[in-house]
Formats: sequence, C-alpha cells, structure tokens
Amino acid sequence: DFLPLKCDACEEVFCKDHIRYDDHKCSSAYKKNVQVPVCPLCNAPVPIQKGEIPDMVVGAHMDKDCKYNPAQQKQRIFTNKCLKPGCKRKEMMKLVCEQCSGNFCIKHRHPLDHDCKGSSHPTSKAGYAALMRASQTAFKSTGAIGVPSNGNLPHNR
Repeated sequence: DFLPLKCDACEEVFCKDHIRYDDHKCSSAYKKNVQVPVCPLCNAPVPIQKGEIPDMVVGAHMDKDCKYNPAQQKQRIFTNKCLKPGCKRKEMMKLVCEQCSGNFCIKHRHPLDHDCKGSSHPTSKAGYAALMRASQTAFKSTGAIGVPSNGNLPHNR
C-alpha cells in the first residue's frame, strides 16, 4: 500500500515508512521542532524564534552571550586546611575551634585532638564530651573514677 502522505514541514509526499522527519532526513524539521536547545558550554537554555535554525542561534549565543568560565570548572572545593601540625587534610567547610578559633579537619576539630591553646576548659557540649571521653579512657586503664572539673559526677540517663 502506498498512501501518499504530505510532510507538514517540507511539504513533500512520502509513504508511511518515510513520513517521519528522521526517516526522510527532512531539512525543514527544525520549523516544527518545539524543543528549546541548551548551550553545551554553560548549560543555559537558548530561546529561538519560530523558523530559526537552532544550530545557528546556539552558535551565536556561544560567540556573544555565553557565561561559560573554564576556570570555574577547575575550582577546588576542599580549601580549608587543617592547622594541626603535620596534618595535610582539607575540608569543604570550615570547622572552627571555639577555644582557639583555629580551623581544623574533622579528625582534629575537638580541643583535645589538636592540643588547643585556648581557654582551660571547653565551653561547648562537644568539647566537654571529648574531654569526658579522654578522661574516661585514661581512668579506665588505671582503675580510677573520673570526676569532671566542676566537681559533679556524671549521671547515666
């Protein structure tokens, strides 16, 4: 069966097997294409008017309006270097010690872990917990009971 079908883009006649734009390599298919092309460099949508060739519009965008910055691709995100001597780790976010205001990695963020030179005892709950862990470890090995600096015994809840 040959049923003549007219292409709505190029207006030529084709059989049912070749009526699709791709099947007859329609040169006017861009007129019917309603997709918005995206710039391959900056990934921004490039608006086109009806009847314009998308490749030409994207090319013009790349020449004039493209915000692509090749240096941005190579920016480093791990820029916060640990201040503990000998440590070479870098973190994505700053982990500032509340006592000495130094920037440390996750491993050295607690005052006991970086030999903090700040105030004598930590003011944060995390710092206090780190002190308690360290004192419990030290006292378990000697068999003594650890008492915090405030004089109160810890309670199990």
